[in-house]
Amino acid sequence: MARGRKVNSNGERSKQLLLEKALELFSEKGYHDTKISDIVKAANVTQPTFYLYFESKDSLYNDLNKRFQLGFDEIMRKQSEEVEKGVDGFVRVLEQKIHMLFVYIIENQKLTKIGLFESEQSILVKSQLTQQLTHLIHRYDCAHVLQSSCTDINIIVDSFVGSLERLILTNLLEQKKLPCELASDLVHLYFLREVTTYISQAE
Repeated sequence: MARGRKVNSNGERSKQLLLEKALELFSEKGYHDTKISDIVKAANVTQPTFYLYFESKDSLYNDLNKRFQLGFDEIMRKQSEEVEKGVDGFVRVLEQKIHMLFVYIIENQKLTKIGLFESEQSILVKSQLTQQLTHLIHRYDCAHVLQSSCTDINIIVDSFVGSLERLILTNLLEQKKLPCELASDLVHLYFLREVTTYISQAE
């Protein structure tokens, strides 16, 4: 918070307006083609007001990235109250998480464009997603099932995240699929096949 400003003051409103207008401009024009002068003009504030809240354009951009990451991490780190061990429990929880993630993305499309696709930090977000997915697999004690077809579990996870990223662009943001439908299709594509293989081998 800027020095001397109070929550809900006109100053805090100015900060929020700067963030909102910056988000619009960054998502439309990109980071490099958006200038501080563009942001303050769109927000109808002065340049000194900008520097009350942000050291630079880069710090504002990082602020928007952090907002996306917080929402992203909150969904992926949220623990289910009941843990049903095995692939069935894993698939159910993963589908719920991906569904919530897709809803979050639909509700925050401009923020997603920055945080998941354009910023340097987007690489970190996707890396964290692979780590969280791997943790979920081990938490539900189903790594042995997923590796039953002799596929490295890291390859499965990386492929899943790559497909998720692509389908967000081609299906979710293009409104070709509802979040619940796309989440179900993606999770079943990768993990129902592995379960079927495991059952076949067991028989």
